[in-house]
Order: sequence, then C-alpha cells, then structure tokens
Amino acid sequence: MGMTMTQKILAQAAGLKSVEPGQLIMADVDMVLGNDITSPVAVKEFRKMGVDKVFDINKIAIVPDHFTPNKDIKSAEQVKFIREFAREMKIVNFFEVGQMGIEHALLPEKGLVVSGVVVLGADSHTCTYGALGAFSTGGGSTDMAAAMATGKAWFKVPEAIKLILKGKPSKWVSGKDIILHIIGMIGVDGALYKSMEFTGEGLKYLSMDDRFTVANMAIEAGAKNGIFPVDEKTAAYVKEHSEKPYKVFEADEDAKYTSTYEIDLSKLKLTIAFPHLPENTKTIDEIGDVKIDQVVIGSCTNGRIEDMRIAAQILKGRKVHPDVRCIIIPATQKIWKQSMNEGLFDIFIDAGAAVSTPTCGPCLGGHMGILAKGERAVSTTNRNFVGRMGDPGSEVYLASPAVAAATAIAGKIASPDDLK
Repeated sequence: MGMTMTQKILAQAAGLKSVEPGQLIMADVDMVLGNDITSPVAVKEFRKMGVDKVFDINKIAIVPDHFTPNKDIKSAEQVKFIREFAREMKIVNFFEVGQMGIEHALLPEKGLVVSGVVVLGADSHTCTYGALGAFSTGGGSTDMAAAMATGKAWFKVPEAIKLILKGKPSKWVSGKDIILHIIGMIGVDGALYKSMEFTGEGLKYLSMDDRFTVANMAIEAGAKNGIFPVDEKTAAYVKEHSEKPYKVFEADEDAKYTSTYEIDLSKLKLTIAFPHLPENTKTIDEIGDVKIDQVVIGSCTNGRIEDMRIAAQILKGRKVHPDVRCIIIPATQKIWKQSMNEGLFDIFIDAGAAVSTPTCGPCLGGHMGILAKGERAVSTTNRNFVGRMGDPGSEVYLASPAVAAATAIAGKIASPDDLK
C-alpha cells in the first residue's frame, strides 16, 4: 500500500521501510521545542529521569515567548528556571529577550527546521512547520522531557485527509481565509488525529507565509499535523534560511486517504470565525454590524512580514477608529526590524496603532492587550475559545490581517473594500 508524505517521513525516522495508519512507532526527532509555559514542566520531568545531559545540544530549542518580556514575578521565575537549565545543558538554541520571537515564526526563520525532518514541540501549534514539508506536531511536556533525554518519541501513525486546492484566490483572500473556510467546512474535530495533506495547482498562488498560516491552524481542525509538498517556493525558502540538508518526500499515487476535499480558491470570500470556536465561520457578506473594541495583528499565525505589509497597505493614510485599540505585534526581531526599515511602523503609529516587541502576548490572555468583560476583539490569532484573550465575558473574532486592519479603521468588522 502506498504512503502519504507524513507516513514516509515517519517511516524513515523510525528506520522502517513502511508504516501503516494506527501503527505505533518509535521515531528519531530532529528538533525538540519548548516555550516558557511548557519547558519548566518538561525540565522537572527531565530531572526525574536521572539523566545529566540532553541528547543533542543543537537539536533542542527553548523559546520564551508566551509571557515574555516577563509580565510578572511568576513568569520571570519560569524563564529564569529554564534559562539556567539551558545554560547548564549548554543548549545552543535558547533565545533570550532581544533575540527571541514567537517560536513558530522564529524556528523556520533561523533555519532550525527544514523539509523532511521530524519536530516534536510542547506546543500545539508546532504543526506550523508542515508548510516546509516537515512532520511537526505538538505533544505534552513529558513528551518533550523524554525527547530531550533520548532524541526519540512515540507516535501513532496518522490517517490522512487530502485537500486539493484549485484556482487563484481573489484580492485580500489569504491563507487565513483558506484555513478558516476549511475548519468551518469540516469542523474542529473534522481531522481528529489525522494528517491534513494539501495539494493541487492552487498551491502556486500561496506564499510561504500563507502556507505557514494554513499549517499552523491544522490543529484547530483536530489534526495531528498539516503538511504541504515541497515545491520551488519551499526549496527557495529553505535554502535562504538554512544550511542544513533537507529531504523531499512525495505521497505515493496509491496513498490512502480517509476523505478528499476539493476547494476552489477563486470562490472563497474573506472569512471570519465568530465566538467561541474556529469552526463558527461566516463570510464577510454574512457579518452584519459587529462593533469591535480591540484589534490584534500578530501571533504565530499572522505576525509575519506579509501580514505587516498588508496591514500597512490598509492603514496607510487612515486613522484607527477612536473607539478601537489596535495592537500590532511583529512575530520576530527580524520581522520587527524589517517592518521598521520599510517604514511600516510610521504608518502604524501615524494611524494610531500601538506596536509591540515580539511576543505571543494577548493571544492566550497573557499580556499586551487583555480584554475586559463585554469587550470584543478581532484578532489574527488562532483560537477564540471562551476567555481566550481575557475575561470569560469577552468575545474574540478570528480574521485575516486585511480584515483586522479594515476593522480597526471602521470600528466594526469590515472588508478593506468597505473603506472609503
């Protein structure tokens, strides 16, 4: 029986000629990832194992990004704890304030993840790296601890869903709209413990930033991972950012999928997820009059340079609505500096927006924009669960940077085409 991309990568990592869905395997891990929330627990479990060193000082990345720069004493103590561990273990890829960024934007940018590798991260959005044709998935802190010690992890080989993307998206329609449309179509458990494998001629119209966004939110459909084939855009990105060797895997023609979906990108409209689930989607023409208190443009989903440029294109020469707080968070220091050098910060600040240092910040109700009871936010983040960005009585609407920027100006959910 033929294998999917994901199954081929896992087979190689397990030293097997082939694997089947449902099979339990022990696989080598090429990168182990943790952040300032998950790493402290992992370190404590690592200590319990009685080992005195990590398996490879170059294959572990610890990125303090959720409550960093530290927002309070507890978060400062957490980072101090993992900082001291990283120093003791001589972990190369510990990213301090000033060099850190949001982990899932930072690792590809630093060239730590390339095509064909296996990445285990103690964060659910580790599936982001499937945009590069890698198998990457989230696990628990105990999984991270074991992987740091042994360089291996247990996996159950996932079944797969095939998503064939066709056509060219219209203006303003982005990767965020595509993945929100898919989640709205199949539901938050529509790909439960499956691999979402994207293919089709429509891929040529998706930038790498679009693909990172789509893969990032595969978990919001319940998927084990999302993955894209390696094409010329992927290879160019990998070569630009990394000197590591990479490997290209292709699905067999007779690979088995539990279901196949065809999506005509040319027919997609700007899509917004209403509270309190990513599957609760509506297109821009179904919205009605929804007034907004806060707009957040950033996160591991939409804090990349293309996102910054789209926001600037819409905000240029305009003003943020007086009833709206607009917070813009470039995902890494490199993106922050590039945005500044391109003059995007001038546009943001002249429009009345606030620009933050890289951080996950408000996405998980951390800092830099917590919501009060009864407040509504349009956010380019990935989750809109009850209380996700603050008070349980607040509401979060998920949208693309284009919709978010237009909303900041209009004071209500809007399309860029609605602006005068």
